[in-house]
Amino acid sequence: MKAAVVVFPGSNCDSDCWHVLNDVMKTEVEYVWHKETALPDVDLVVLPGGFSYGDYLRCGAIARFSPVMNAVMNHAEQGRPIIGICNGFQVLLEVGLLPGAMLRNRSLRFVCKHVYLRTENSETVFTNRLSSGEVLQIPIAHGEGNYFCDEKTLEELEAGNQIVFRYCSQAGETGASYNPNGSLAHIAGITNRKGNVLGMMPHPERASEDVLNAGDGRKIWESVLK
Repeated sequence: MKAAVVVFPGSNCDSDCWHVLNDVMKTEVEYVWHKETALPDVDLVVLPGGFSYGDYLRCGAIARFSPVMNAVMNHAEQGRPIIGICNGFQVLLEVGLLPGAMLRNRSLRFVCKHVYLRTENSETVFTNRLSSGEVLQIPIAHGEGNYFCDEKTLEELEAGNQIVFRYCSQAGETGASYNPNGSLAHIAGITNRKGNVLGMMPHPERASEDVLNAGDGRKIWESVLK
């Protein structure tokens, strides 16, 4: 598998993603600057976390107009996998590859900590190495991760089995006390209808190495490789 990590001005998790894909997963990977108008011949595209364009206007609102995004959208239309992590998720929402929007965290504060996620759909390209209901521990770091959509969209996400991860307790229970940002229906990650585009707020690249005593995120990369 070959992968590309898109770099925007203000990206700060691009090197983390590159390191995990190259050094941990032993996958061929390269950076793609936001001003490029084409992607290299790759299978996976990663939109990393950070603060693209300083998060001016709102998170991802300017990055969606980067020249490279036309190529990213074509990649999605071809059915090839794309994962947007944190700010990358926000960019996918802004460009319309995923439905919904991000609001400020319920606390109105930046939240940085480990959280638990329950696997809701284990049959996607990103979760086939997981089992349904499996709980992962993966860190978050965001100020605007409060996922929101209208009632109709939520019904469509539920009906299409597009909700991939929900915030939960260590035992897999959902509830307001386990939801770190107030996200609607405790949503932590969703896919498009085709299932080839995943947006998630938690950072699997920060939980992919035993040396960090955090390996749950590696299962997501292993799923894509499989």
